[in-house]
Amino acid sequence: MKTIKTIKNLSSLFVLLTIFSCSNSQKGQVGMAGQVREYLVQEVSPSDITMSQDFPTLLQGEQTVEIRPRVAGYIEDILVDEGDFVKKGQILFKINADDIQAQVRSAEAQVKVAASQVSTAKINVNKTQPLVEKNIVSDFELESAKANLAAAEAQLAQANANLANAKANLQYTLITSPTNGIIGTFPFRVGSLVSSSNTTPLTTVSNTTSMQAYFSMNESDFLQMTKNLEGNTTREKLEKLPEIELVLSDNSVYPYKGRVEIASGIVDTQTGAVNIRASFPNPDGNLRSGSSGRIRLPEVHHSVITVPQSVTFEIQGNHFIYVVNSENKVVNTPIKTLTGNLKQLYVVTSGLNAGDKIVTEGITSLRDGMEIKPVLKAEVISAQEGQLSNN
Repeated sequence: MKTIKTIKNLSSLFVLLTIFSCSNSQKGQVGMAGQVREYLVQEVSPSDITMSQDFPTLLQGEQTVEIRPRVAGYIEDILVDEGDFVKKGQILFKINADDIQAQVRSAEAQVKVAASQVSTAKINVNKTQPLVEKNIVSDFELESAKANLAAAEAQLAQANANLANAKANLQYTLITSPTNGIIGTFPFRVGSLVSSSNTTPLTTVSNTTSMQAYFSMNESDFLQMTKNLEGNTTREKLEKLPEIELVLSDNSVYPYKGRVEIASGIVDTQTGAVNIRASFPNPDGNLRSGSSGRIRLPEVHHSVITVPQSVTFEIQGNHFIYVVNSENKVVNTPIKTLTGNLKQLYVVTSGLNAGDKIVTEGITSLRDGMEIKPVLKAEVISAQEGQLSNN
């Protein structure tokens, strides 16, 4: 009986301990649930920021000239190489001049013949003139002699013109550069027969002192870019744009900045694009015609709010952010942003106002309407800096 009583007492004690334990456990859970967790928040304020957009571009020299022969003949010599820098007037090609030299000699002979005919005609006129005055011969003889002189002089003029033309053709056998620039490729080599009727030029010379970069943007972007610029004409507005950058094909940034010069007055009806030309200095000659790259066009935005991309989240293509209201509760707030080249920030165009507080950490654990204990990020940073200075 004593053993049974002891077992009953132990059972009662076990039940009491179990109830006490459960009671303490429930109190602990309530206490944890009742706590308000701290979250870092940031107060947003407007500022000026520069974004940029990239546009594919094709580079051309300031002047690109096709070199073509003006006379027919075989290429006798090529005095430059592809890619060489040449000066205006420098000889590039020599065309065999044997045939043209023969034409010059023939023209010189014709001039001599015509000159002798003029001399003979003058003698006849001088001889006939006194005979007419003495009425030995009629006036007809004198007029006939003068007509022969005029014809001989005309033939001499024609012979001189032929000679000048032959000499010019002889000069054309030496093909020179019309401008300073870089030599292109050679589709024809020594021994090739060329003429002015060839569709392919002998080469090209590109003046690359200043490079022109052609690119295009859609009409809405162009209007957005120019609408707030000062000026009465498009050209005047484009002059107010800041300097632009050129990103080369290896993704490096060209060290010299350029400027937008002109925009076409016609919008392409098929693509809706506006063609634009910019220019870049090329003092080192590193840029070449035909090269490709990207125009980096800056866009300055005044008094806009920016937020870190990490504090936003996306639902069905829309961006949201948690804003802390006056009751320290978070509000799931939709925002609209600008696209650009900013890798860590969004430019917010609507949804936030200056002075709003946004949650900057732990957003995955938040729910709309949840109460938090906001801790300003600026105060945390200030406290950490003070702690470091004390140490």
